[in-house]
Amino acid sequence: MACGVFTATSRGWSGTHCPLFSDLYSAPTSCQGRCYEAFDKHHQCHCNARCQEFGNCCKDFESLCSDHEGFSYSSDAITKEEIESISEKIYRADTNKVQKEDIVLNRQNRISPSETRDRVDHCPKPLFTYVNEKLFSKPTYAAFINLLNNYQRVTGHGEHFSAQQLAEQDAFLREIMKTAVMKELYSFLHHQNRYGSEQEFIDDLKNMWFGLYSRGKEEGDSSGFEHVFSGEVKKGKVTGFHNWIRFYLQEKEGLVDYYSYILDGPWDSYPDVLAMQFNWDGYYKEVGSAFIGSSPEFEFALYSLCFIARPGKVCQLSLGGYPLAIQTYTWDNSTYGNGKKYIATAYIVSST
Repeated sequence: MACGVFTATSRGWSGTHCPLFSDLYSAPTSCQGRCYEAFDKHHQCHCNARCQEFGNCCKDFESLCSDHEGFSYSSDAITKEEIESISEKIYRADTNKVQKEDIVLNRQNRISPSETRDRVDHCPKPLFTYVNEKLFSKPTYAAFINLLNNYQRVTGHGEHFSAQQLAEQDAFLREIMKTAVMKELYSFLHHQNRYGSEQEFIDDLKNMWFGLYSRGKEEGDSSGFEHVFSGEVKKGKVTGFHNWIRFYLQEKEGLVDYYSYILDGPWDSYPDVLAMQFNWDGYYKEVGSAFIGSSPEFEFALYSLCFIARPGKVCQLSLGGYPLAIQTYTWDNSTYGNGKKYIATAYIVSST
């Protein structure tokens, strides 16, 4: 290819610079003049079409290479409309979701956001009056529940998985990939040039969700899955813990005491959304948002979609015609693969 000639590819722009242009080219710490260039491993930070996915963009990538909503112009960019469309498809595909008769909730007393720090128990009765536990024999539910007792909830204590526990991670991924929900997500991301094969997708999910990193002093004491779905305790406070199944099982054992709620989603069927306050065996959760009545694969799919498409940002979804926003954060202190970042957390921030 002649120097100075560039062509569009699925991963951005590729080509060769003329020597004179190279002399004038910006320093590799900025995206000035580098938007959607081909990936170069020698650069300190990157401006290619997938740098947001890998979490290694230069600090000025968004201001120089994105439009006003933060979405890149590249052919690999995922638009807000595409995210809303695929989230609706995932919503419709969740055939394992709870039916109305499977859950009886007792929401009791709603408080204002200004009262969440008071730590007052406004609800004398449990949140869950009834759950049809036959749900938990479904393959994805059973595989999910098997994972919940594999963690030490207090950060600073390293996680050490047995061969059986590692096999349970693989079993969970295997079961959810059989579902229409995850097939929809993979098909969408494959079409968006994010993954070349289903196995590549599964391997990345395992790393981003189950890969260990350090929130405390000890090496490998946390993961995205532990934080989001199982819950952790750090500096005397509950962090993460955004899953209704985990909540129900812990409440059933007398380990969770439901205090109040501040937000109830607009859906009149499941899955719904609830933002609540609770005590987890001596530790308080000021605001814990969670889907209620969703299948494990549904939550896993939406959090994964948002982390892949909008890492570290608010991700706007549409579920049954209602808007929903999910915030994700990347773990910036360690990486896997070719500089990819782990999930630090993902949670619902709004349903209006």
